[in-house]
Amino acid sequence: MTTAAPASDATIGLHKIVIIGGGAGGLELATQLGNKLGKKGKAEVTLVDRSRTHIWKPLLHEIAAGSMDTGRHELPYQAQGHWHGFRYRYGEMIGLDRANKRVHLAATYDEDGREITPDRWFPYDTLVIAVGSISNDFGTPGVKGHAIMLDTPEQAERFNRRLLNACVRAYAQPGPVRPGQLHVAIIGAGATGTELSAELHHAARGLVEFGLDKIDPEKDFKITLIEAAPRILPALPERLSVATANILKDIGVDIRVGSPVTGVSDKGVTLANGDFIPSELVVWAAGVKGPDVLSKLDGLEVSRANTLLVKPSLQTTKDDNIFVIGDAAYLVPEGETAPIPPRAQAAHQQSSHLVRQIQRRMHGETKLAPFKYRDFGSLVSLGKYSTVGNLMGFVSGKSLRIEGWFAKIMYRSLYKMHEVALHGPIKVALDTLSRLLTRRTEPQVKLH
Repeated sequence: MTTAAPASDATIGLHKIVIIGGGAGGLELATQLGNKLGKKGKAEVTLVDRSRTHIWKPLLHEIAAGSMDTGRHELPYQAQGHWHGFRYRYGEMIGLDRANKRVHLAATYDEDGREITPDRWFPYDTLVIAVGSISNDFGTPGVKGHAIMLDTPEQAERFNRRLLNACVRAYAQPGPVRPGQLHVAIIGAGATGTELSAELHHAARGLVEFGLDKIDPEKDFKITLIEAAPRILPALPERLSVATANILKDIGVDIRVGSPVTGVSDKGVTLANGDFIPSELVVWAAGVKGPDVLSKLDGLEVSRANTLLVKPSLQTTKDDNIFVIGDAAYLVPEGETAPIPPRAQAAHQQSSHLVRQIQRRMHGETKLAPFKYRDFGSLVSLGKYSTVGNLMGFVSGKSLRIEGWFAKIMYRSLYKMHEVALHGPIKVALDTLSRLLTRRTEPQVKLH
């Protein structure tokens, strides 16, 4: 038996805005709408997510490597909602009833199998789907059983625990480190895989410094970055790809390009050319698609990558009451041949756009302004070694290549922009100062 979400007397009759997904775009949208509408009693704003805390997804490679403490950067949805005028509800969307304008959430359970929240339905007047994307294994044999994705903080932390356990195991065993025992294969040399390779190189040396001196990081620890395309970072300009590859090669990362993966096992990775790369730790970062639920939403149209087709207004092609932002949205801008890429900057711009458009829609306007994506360029962080990237539109519409210290500052500023959208500049400045002070008194890699 399903149940409907309870409504308080104060919210009865208010326009109901339900946002599914608390990633970069979804949480920023909930925060801004909560401040402008929820706090003032002009609308009921609800954020639904299957996690209880938020972590900015571009940071997951740092969590996986152990160079970032999750506890210092995660944000509880319940607290953010209390501070900014929206309600947080714990759950996962499993269906949609467009005729009755309600979204279906599955029951949730704790680790002992006890029910936390029941199966229920949430009514909406405006629905925003911001569920992000998940890794696409393209049906490659062995990936689900032997490789770790980096879609969530829980997966990143799981990989970090496996890495730490592998190092302790190698240190404690009676014999020498076996060939391949501390090898890491990263499949997919987009931004996530490339950044992870550099971060892991640094993290491995940090672990050894804290007493695991039996391990020789130069000889025993090996990182292989595997890409099916002819070069790493295939979505970025070639000059950035070459510059990044040179940095990674200088620190000893083995790069295999033009090398599709045909299988993953507990012993390693098999390539299409027959080569076998022994590795006990495998990360899959070779592509994204929409979550499976998106193809089951009461007839909404999906792309080949299982993302939801939207009009320039970011409304779905089948229902103007439903908007989609972030990685879950499929929109080819006018005059372009490729859709808007699944990047944090796109989600940020789309959430800012919807703050204005949803308010216009509440005031009775039916013709909404089209969303216009502006590509500000791309930045790739290689940890302590370097940061490379290109900034768009700064010199007569051309791109400007940047590298080193300035690029690192620009990369960090992207995260600060996200934090400012959630907390405001004063709190972000104080939190940043606090992190800088405490970081000087703690290990630079996670040891537990």
